[in-house]
Amino acid sequence: MKILIVDDEADIRGLVKLYLENEHYELVEAVDGLDAVDKLDDSIDLILLDIMMPRMNGLQACAEIRKKYNTPIIFLTAKGEDMDKYTGFTSGGDDYIIKPFNPIDLTSRVKAHIRRYRTYNEVKQNVGEIILGDLVINLAGKTLHKNNEFIKLTKIEFSILELFLTHRKQVFSLDQIYGAVWGEESVLNAESTVSVHIRNLRNKIEDDIREPKYIKTVWGCGYRVD
Repeated sequence: MKILIVDDEADIRGLVKLYLENEHYELVEAVDGLDAVDKLDDSIDLILLDIMMPRMNGLQACAEIRKKYNTPIIFLTAKGEDMDKYTGFTSGGDDYIIKPFNPIDLTSRVKAHIRRYRTYNEVKQNVGEIILGDLVINLAGKTLHKNNEFIKLTKIEFSILELFLTHRKQVFSLDQIYGAVWGEESVLNAESTVSVHIRNLRNKIEDDIREPKYIKTVWGCGYRVD
């Protein structure tokens, strides 16, 4: 399995390479966003992407990559404010790891995203549609239409929506959502990560996010879909 590490600091690239090669991953290095876009192809299973880089920063690179690829993107950056995370997820990122990082956290998240990406891309047979109000969710094709209009979701957003729709009326805490969608136990900043993805999902499917009719907040407990 092949991972693209994008960072303008050679020491960071070297450190990540050391950790992940010990897990038997093949590492490809890029020094900035432009270099990453040039080196990315269908053989890459995951991208670790810094934000603050010369020529083309990580957010710009992420948006460019998303025009063609659905490869998992984990931002690996020192910018850790909630607004930074929101901007990263909005540009198409799947996860966010703040420097300095824990190598165990890094490797576990890499494994989880690659595992989920491969599962996501497997063809599922004999799986139908779920219709909820003006939403039509095709579980086999991983597509969503609202009022017959195609709504583009990220892999994470679709997985969260699928979780809710296949467990109607069940309340899920942020930790439970993270465990079900990311495939691992909750880690540092997991709750804020899930919250951002739910906010983005609501922006796409709700008519009024101030009064959501699909993803309901159960105060003090979590979220559900009736």
